[in-house]
Amino acid sequence: MKMRFRAAALAALAAVLAVSAAAQSQVTKETLPGVRNLARVETTVACAGATGPEAMPDIRKMGFVSVINLRQASEEGADIPAAEAAAKAAGLRYIHIPFNAQSPDPAVVDAFLKAVDTAANQPAFIHCASANRAAALWMIKRVQVDKWEVGRAQQEAEALGLTSQPLKQFVLDYIKTHRS
Repeated sequence: MKMRFRAAALAALAAVLAVSAAAQSQVTKETLPGVRNLARVETTVACAGATGPEAMPDIRKMGFVSVINLRQASEEGADIPAAEAAAKAAGLRYIHIPFNAQSPDPAVVDAFLKAVDTAANQPAFIHCASANRAAALWMIKRVQVDKWEVGRAQQEAEALGLTSQPLKQFVLDYIKTHRS
């Protein structure tokens, strides 16, 4: 009888912990004019797709203090100078870390991790063109910095917009070669 009670108690505890862990990383989709594919994680980060300069005041009103732009200046619709000026006018820190999804560079990941883990940049609004690159780098952050299990981090990243199989593979390879 005692063993059954312990087993039931452990099962109940495991269920509570699983629900708690899922609640801690709940991804919510939001709509904001000038932003494509906006998904928010907790209150510390949002990952989004293309984000126009006109969205910067609303991003600030949402409580973000920085914008981390992963788009390359050569991408169609990526007006880096206008976005930076609008972010600064709205009182946001603007960090541009160009990330090429076709030829991902681990040095870019390192720069991203440093930027997103800097207290003065939190909460951070992270974006690229589709949220794919933003979610990929966020997944690496979850594993490397927050010490999440890869499966849990991947599930969250997919909810944020990670759909590219080559980017997923880059993330998994980076995690494997950069275990801390």
